[in-house]
Amino acid sequence: MTVSFTCRTLIRLAPAEVFDLSRNVDAHVGSMARSRERAVGGVVSGLMSEGDEVTWRAWHFTLPLQMSSRITEFHFPDSFTDEQVRGPFRFFRHVHRFIPDDGGTLMVDEVEFAAPFGVVGRLAEKMVLARYLRNLIVQRNRYLAGQAGLS
Repeated sequence: MTVSFTCRTLIRLAPAEVFDLSRNVDAHVGSMARSRERAVGGVVSGLMSEGDEVTWRAWHFTLPLQMSSRITEFHFPDSFTDEQVRGPFRFFRHVHRFIPDDGGTLMVDEVEFAAPFGVVGRLAEKMVLARYLRNLIVQRNRYLAGQAGLS
């Protein structure tokens, strides 16, 4: 069983520009400053492409966590997908879509995940993790919009 949610953000840049901003490791690090997230392995700076991996280290729920993800699909400038290859989730997949929209781009984030630990994990998914992860994506997207000069 997985949990999923979708976030939509309008950014007044062309899809190719928003695509590149979304796959930029440095922009991601900037957007996650509150959780002290940083890239510690794989691609640690610049743009990621298909097959690239990055290992993130961050603090969430007062715990140090590490997660490695890989870009498993890459269709410039329309979409890319990253998936956890090692980390705290039983399953984690994030599809990034970039749709032209009246002089800008509608950025659509589709996130699916499952927590470990059976029934306890399923309770955590519903009660805490879905809202927490959605808020992280919203925070990231606000940061990206600000980087685009739209703060």
